[in-house]
Amino acid sequence: MAFVYILYSRKRDIFYIGATATSPKERLEKHIEKYYPGNFTTTVNDWELFYGLECENMRQALLIEKHIKKMKSRKYLNNINKFPEISLKLKQLYKGL
Repeated sequence: MAFVYILYSRKRDIFYIGATATSPKERLEKHIEKYYPGNFTTTVNDWELFYGLECENMRQALLIEKHIKKMKSRKYLNNINKFPEISLKLKQLYKGL
């Protein structure tokens, strides 16, 4: 399994988008524990899981992560969380790649 996840910091009002082969909750814990020194996420200590999407494989997860990052839109991030059909369309768009 692979996942795309989005973290959110209320204190800094910022998002972090990533892909992982572990569960988004496990990945969140590692970010909070500052497991990845020098990573952007180490500058924040109040990350919460905003969104998670299970993918077929890591390649699909990475392609969807890249797609979301290219959108560069806070509105898109909120909509992807609010409207499940967006996630379904993304999974279909990057299916079998």
